[in-house]
This record gives sequence, C-alpha cells and structure tokens, in this order.
Amino acid sequence: MYRTIAAPASAELEIKRSRFLGELTRVESEEEAREVVAEARSKYWDARHHCSAFLLGAGQEVQRSSDDGEPAGTAGAPMLEVLRGADVSDLVAVVIRWFGGTLLGAGGLVRAYSDAVRAALDEATIIERHLLTEVEVTLGHDVAGRFEADVRAQGITVLDTQYAAEVTFRLGTYDPDRIEPQVAELTAGAATARVMGTSWVDLP
Repeated sequence: MYRTIAAPASAELEIKRSRFLGELTRVESEEEAREVVAEARSKYWDARHHCSAFLLGAGQEVQRSSDDGEPAGTAGAPMLEVLRGADVSDLVAVVIRWFGGTLLGAGGLVRAYSDAVRAALDEATIIERHLLTEVEVTLGHDVAGRFEADVRAQGITVLDTQYAAEVTFRLGTYDPDRIEPQVAELTAGAATARVMGTSWVDLP
C-alpha cells in the first residue's frame, strides 16, 4: 500500500512580495512528470523560477528535483523532503516563483518552497493505492445481485461489472481463495472464479 493524491491541488503564498504558487499533479511516469513541469513553465512564462520535485513508485523508488536557477539546495531538495515526509508518491510538485524584489536568503528560500508544497498538500485529498488480486467471475443474472451484495459486504472491491447474456464481475481482493467457495455456493458449482493477475487500485 502507498499514498497519493486523488486530484490536482494548489496553494499560493506571498513572502516579502514574492509569490509562490505550489501545484501538485498525479503522474505515472518520469516522462509525464517532466511534461507537467514543462507545461507549468509555458503557462506561467512570466515567472522567474519553476522549481520541481517528484516521487514515483510504491516505495518512492524514483526521486528527482530541480532548483531551476535558485541557489543549489534551496528549492528542489526541500520540496522533495516535504513530499517524502508526507509519505506520498506518484506525484510531481511544481512551485512557481514571481520575484518580488527582496532577496530571501538561503534559509528563507528553503522555508518558502517547503511551505508552498505543504500548503498544496493541505488542499489535496490523499488516497491509498493497494495491490489487489484481480478475479473475474461470470454469473447468471438471477444470482448476480445477491453475489455482488455478498462480496461487497465482505470488503471485496468490485472493480468493474459487464452486463451481457450473463454478468461478468471484475473483483479486487487480498485473498482470492475466499471467492471460489462463494461462487460455488451461489451457483451450485456452475461458475468459477478466474484469477487475472494483480493491479494497483485506488481506495478511499
């Protein structure tokens, strides 16, 4: 299990007339993260700095940051540290700075960029991603409703439902062995559960 954001989030701070806009965007790859940074640079072309940090993977395996012209270690690295401390991944933080004419010093910059990311995190909805086993079950319409209610009651996630001559459920579970007996009981052995693999699934 790991945590990420449900949707983009942002927050803006003003410190000694400099504006800091922190934006968080969920991403799935390093390429996508770099595209988000490039889009911010294009959208906010009048800003002096577009500093960034991103984390990818269930174990935060990929970590990158950029000071984008600020003194080394005063922007990207502190931003990355805030993300690590919040225990989130699969997201990129971009902090856009419009210079207000007053130098903040190294310590002031570290605090400003860190605070911009924290403020954006405060606005974000954090969700969990769980590695579930995907199981496919095809049932007759006569027992599909009862089966769906039963698996939901037991905490099994219904990922998808397809209606045709029969009803096909795609389920997500931590324990696929529990589903087979339920299917056999509900269908008198006429249907089976097929394990399709594993996938990461967003859960509230």
